[in-house]
Amino acid sequence: MSDAYSNRGNKDLSLGNAKGQGSVIPKASGESFAAPGGPFLIGEGMTAGYGNGPDILHDCTIAVEQGEIAVIVGPNGAGKSTGMKAVFGMLDMRKGHVRLDGEDITHLSPQDRVAKGMGFVPQTSNIFTSMTVEENLEMGAFIRRDDFKDTMTQVYDLFPILKEKRFQAAGELSGGQRQQVAVGRALMTQPKVLMLDEPTAGVSPIVMDELFDRIIEVARTGIPILMVEQNARQALEIADKGYVLVQGANGYTGTGKELLANPEVRKSFLGG
Repeated sequence: MSDAYSNRGNKDLSLGNAKGQGSVIPKASGESFAAPGGPFLIGEGMTAGYGNGPDILHDCTIAVEQGEIAVIVGPNGAGKSTGMKAVFGMLDMRKGHVRLDGEDITHLSPQDRVAKGMGFVPQTSNIFTSMTVEENLEMGAFIRRDDFKDTMTQVYDLFPILKEKRFQAAGELSGGQRQQVAVGRALMTQPKVLMLDEPTAGVSPIVMDELFDRIIEVARTGIPILMVEQNARQALEIADKGYVLVQGANGYTGTGKELLANPEVRKSFLGG
């Protein structure tokens, strides 16, 4: 893998758009208001669950700054993906709030959060299998009203295999290539922040390393990345910040290097 920390967070914001997507942004249906200060994206003090069910998250806080890679790790059932979904507005938030770039977006729907600048890649069902690779990328630009050809060129530069297979049905690709399509489609929105739910699930170690390299490249453009990852040790190696969740609550928080060096984290979550 490449050096995770060299030239991180430069000034090239060509893949992202700090002022929003395209020239026209769909109107938000929910309420939002300014809440200046704090991290670029933060879900703070989140207590949340699904429907009328019990709380899954308990006063959980997750944040990421511009140009950072923040990873959420922990044992199965710890609430990792639930925390990601809470930040994206996919479940009921009972306490706490979410802020993006200083704006409180707690009460916005997921689609309105996309319009505000959140790019989200779910773990499964994250591509249109019957469509070509290029059609999938075009679908990612659905909220854009400007010319997105330059962004597509940048996605192809980031994932050269997608350019080679751009006229092939996405469902015919390998698992790793499908994940590249999913990430590329999210980048087509020119997001302010990119959220990835277990991007390396089910892929080989070689493909995992390649995906992590591409994630590092995206972070270098200045786009913050918040990622849930089952391969905890490898994810912490590229992370600026890490969150270890235990039963829906913050167990340990620190830089990737700090968590890798923490004997309790290593013993309990990293296999010693």
